[in-house]
Amino acid sequence: MKKPEQNKPLVTDIYTADPSAHVFEGKLYIYPSHDLDHDGGDNDNGDQYRMEDYHVFSMDDVDSPVVDHGEVLHMKDVPWVSKQMWAPDAAYKNGMYYLYFPARDKDGIFRIGVATGTSPAGPFKPEPNYIPGSFSIDPAVFIDDDGKAYMYFGGLWGGQLEKWQTGEFVDKPVSRPGDDGPKGTEPALGPIVAEMSDDMLTFKGETRELKIYDENGSPLTAEDIERRYFEGPWVHKYNDKYYLSYSTGETHYLVYAVSDSPTGPFTYKGRILEPVIGWTTHHSIVEFKGKWYLFYHDASLSGGVNHKRCIKFTELKYNPDGTIQTINPYPDK
Repeated sequence: MKKPEQNKPLVTDIYTADPSAHVFEGKLYIYPSHDLDHDGGDNDNGDQYRMEDYHVFSMDDVDSPVVDHGEVLHMKDVPWVSKQMWAPDAAYKNGMYYLYFPARDKDGIFRIGVATGTSPAGPFKPEPNYIPGSFSIDPAVFIDDDGKAYMYFGGLWGGQLEKWQTGEFVDKPVSRPGDDGPKGTEPALGPIVAEMSDDMLTFKGETRELKIYDENGSPLTAEDIERRYFEGPWVHKYNDKYYLSYSTGETHYLVYAVSDSPTGPFTYKGRILEPVIGWTTHHSIVEFKGKWYLFYHDASLSGGVNHKRCIKFTELKYNPDGTIQTINPYPDK
């Protein structure tokens, strides 16, 4: 394969999205979702995303060819899954690699599963059931310096997060996805966090919502669609601060908030990435050989078809005060 270029598709023979990037064994490993090529239309529930399996990709360096390690997990191998294996993440602990993934169970409810393997390139063997107490989409696992691991997850609309406000799944009819969530100046829903058990297969305790505040200490509101949480949480640590980054959804930004604790509360700071071609984006942030990189996706490879996306990367830079410099995804234009 040809050498990768920043802000250009990393993979062109299949459609990929939602890249979760990690440094394992001295290499960059990327765990994306796999968009199937079909001609169906799009809707707000995300029914167009018909992903069934996962591939793993690796790069020896940021200018090295991208290696496709092939299919490492398929929905047919996961007993509880009915469809839609969406954005995954991976982690390493206890001498084992863990692949976390959301999918609809037999009742059509999004849950989060886990599969294990001895190599970052897979294959991965799934646990027979989803993680007890898990729900919604977009798992991201952060392991702190003290060895404690946390999973962050949740997405609005097709991600079903609104339906879990009582602690149980309530699927009441709405005219538009999200209508059963907070409105106007009510506090927006935030992502969910749970500390992982030592074996990384279950939650250690109860899940709870992360709080995201503005610069005045007030909760971000539901109507603040340029800043409030929508989906795709990611947590990384820089200069002893915890950075929660996420997608705003319908306004198409990647933004971030900062905290002194991995469980928040977080204070909104600004934008990371301006809108890309396609409905939204999903990302990860990783340090590799002394530099920081943003991995993201857009729909440029398909000419803007939202369910035919491609993963990309670009360097991410900090200002002296720890804020992140906003990135233009199309610097040549």
